[in-house]
Order: sequence, then C-alpha cells, then structure tokens
Amino acid sequence: MKLPRDLSGKDLAKKLKVLGYEISHQSGSHIRLTTQSSGEHHITVPAHNPLKIGTLNNILRNISEHFGISRNEVLKRIF
Repeated sequence: MKLPRDLSGKDLAKKLKVLGYEISHQSGSHIRLTTQSSGEHHITVPAHNPLKIGTLNNILRNISEHFGISRNEVLKRIF
C-alpha cells in the first residue's frame, strides 16, 4: 500500500487511536503517543504538515515491529 503524501502529524496521531495510542503529552512541535496494547509502547510524532515520507515510514515500521505485524497491515488498519 502506498504511503499518503499529505498526512499531517496531528492527523496521524488521531488515526493511531484505532491501534490504542493515546496522546500522553506534547512538547513544542512533537506529540508523544503511548499504547498499552501488546505491552507499553511510546512513539513520538512531529506535528508537521505534511510529514516527510521517511519520517512516516519510520513511525509505521516502529509500530509494526511493536505489534508484530507488517507495515501494510498497519496502513490497512489506520486508513
């Protein structure tokens, strides 16, 4: 599945609620998300508009490694 090119950090944070991520805090232009699903996991999402493709890819890869699913499966669940 192709990565979206016009996704902002705030939009990504909202979409990740499907996977159990909640905003724990924000410091400047970075949003810290935490989930308790499959063990505690934290990720930091820059609140940029739009997110760079490499940054988005790294965030999705990190999430897929935590849940033990493919990056494409993560994309299917949140979009």
